[in-house]
Amino acid sequence: MDTKEGLDLIIVGGGIGGVICLKYAKDAGLNALLLERAERIGGLWRDLPSWQDIQFRKEDWTLGTLPLAGEDQPNILGNIEAWAERFKLSPYIRLNAPVTSARPCENGWHITTDAATHEAKWLIAATGGHNRPVVPQVERIDSSILEYHSSALPDPEELRDKRVTVVGGGASAYDLLDLCFAHGARSVAWIYRSTKWMRPTRQSKHLGTDMRVLARYQMLCLPASMLHRLSNKDLRARYAKAGINEVMPEVDFDIRHDQLIPGRPGMIKNFAQIERHRGEVSSLSGKTIKLSSGEELETDLLLWGTGYSVDFGFLGLEVLNKARNLNEISSRCYSRFLSADAPNLFLLAPGVLDTNTSTPWAYAHVAKSIMSHIGGESVFVRPPSHAFTNHFDLVKLLAPQDRGSYPFGIWYLKYLWLALFHPWRRPMPIP
Repeated sequence: MDTKEGLDLIIVGGGIGGVICLKYAKDAGLNALLLERAERIGGLWRDLPSWQDIQFRKEDWTLGTLPLAGEDQPNILGNIEAWAERFKLSPYIRLNAPVTSARPCENGWHITTDAATHEAKWLIAATGGHNRPVVPQVERIDSSILEYHSSALPDPEELRDKRVTVVGGGASAYDLLDLCFAHGARSVAWIYRSTKWMRPTRQSKHLGTDMRVLARYQMLCLPASMLHRLSNKDLRARYAKAGINEVMPEVDFDIRHDQLIPGRPGMIKNFAQIERHRGEVSSLSGKTIKLSSGEELETDLLLWGTGYSVDFGFLGLEVLNKARNLNEISSRCYSRFLSADAPNLFLLAPGVLDTNTSTPWAYAHVAKSIMSHIGGESVFVRPPSHAFTNHFDLVKLLAPQDRGSYPFGIWYLKYLWLALFHPWRRPMPIP
């Protein structure tokens, strides 16, 4: 094996988070290397079907002048590749280099791939948090039902004139229900144990939530209690107006712990046509789905909108493998990103995904502060916490400790101006 030593930093994962971290590592003058398992960068967005898209406007995804023509998968993948091209990162990226193990050693970390070993003082695990599709292990007895996870439905036209059943109560399930009506499913059934909050709207999904309003509230220092009252009053009124109170979550929305998902207009407009079942799938037989309640449904196509789990198995840390969700992992990190379970290890995605923010925006700020921390500033020192750090609150978390990136007083005026006056149709600047 070819062994490379003396690296300051290794980044595992070539999605948007890993690529942004590499950009800031090179800006900081670090000897850094990014290892990507596939033959091209892109992470999850490389593997998703072309109909998949982001939850919000393209102006809130992209930063600076990096091109982004639309919110769908081909455009998002192109934007990630544009980061590597714009900042000339390709020489520092190793493709077809899946990491089989990463273990702490005397000099920091010892990382093994199929073809080489590397040693680096610091490690960023940027392998994402949505990298293992979850499909419940139910009994299948001569089932002839066609099944897809939401990440693997190749062409929504397959739904046309079919009896379709969607399973799940979150963003993926809402997307699939919307697709059923957009592509002419003959009938639509929905199975869920519980539901997550969304913001009902008849506008385009990408206009369903406005993170810039949240930024204004945060920079004007509105107390969390006031945000909760305003949010819950608005959401309950929207559920009632849309006539979907039956699927409203049972507990109040709490921005410290819940992601606000934009509503899907097709799902809301056709809500009365959805055959709804509260429960779980217990078995599949022939064309029949049997539920835990004993109910039976006839279906042609079963769509699993059951989300993803995270896989940090290459780190060999049992406590991470036992975590049930991203927030449990992030709550074991100082200031949400520096692992408390291993030395010199940053876990990038758990503190960002499933929160109320744009992932490139968050990754850029975290990456900049990670490089400050590696350079000698003690940035990531706050005790682990179970609460989300949303959008501009992330800057308020980092700024007091990272004075190199956020000069005293000036940083607040800068971000207050961005929150109040930055044009709605322009992307935010690159930090």
